[in-house]
Amino acid sequence: MRGQALAARIALPAETRETLTRQLEGQLDALIAHLDPISLGFCWPYRAEPDLRGWVQRWLAGSARRLAALPVVLDKDRPLVFRPWTNSVAMEADRHGIPHPAGGAEVLPELLLVPLNAFDAQGFRLGYGGGYFDRTLAAHKVLAVGVGFELGRVDTVYPQDHDKPMDWLVTEAGSWSCAAARNVLPGPGRTADDQG
Repeated sequence: MRGQALAARIALPAETRETLTRQLEGQLDALIAHLDPISLGFCWPYRAEPDLRGWVQRWLAGSARRLAALPVVLDKDRPLVFRPWTNSVAMEADRHGIPHPAGGAEVLPELLLVPLNAFDAQGFRLGYGGGYFDRTLAAHKVLAVGVGFELGRVDTVYPQDHDKPMDWLVTEAGSWSCAAARNVLPGPGRTADDQG
């Protein structure tokens, strides 16, 4: 399932991927305005994922108080750490060739934009199989927003006990709270009335 979802995304023509990304950004604008975080973590685009760097730059420009951060793998068996990012931060590549800030203090964003390869309505996702986000979400109470294209939606990803679900999903088609599908309240510190 992971391989099929990844292959389908990689096969998208660049123009189609850009169009879908702009549509996704419009949906993300509405959700992030509703959730109103001061800090967020996001991922450098990898293997034809939506490229949200321009969106993050625009979001940062909306307030001097806002902070964006990128994940850094310090140990493959531990949660991710996050370092502040702007388009002027010095970057270096990790062992997978993914850029991350070369230095800077560790921060914990209140909201994480988590890439989706395959995903289901309950908010469970398939990434690349390393478990980095599952370990991070198990260790830290942050709001998890899965971002990806509709072509990755499946009936179920057959989650395992260690898999951590997203609180929200955002695709080019819309944004959804996953809490109702799991019959739980939506995310840390939120109530059912906040689902909006």
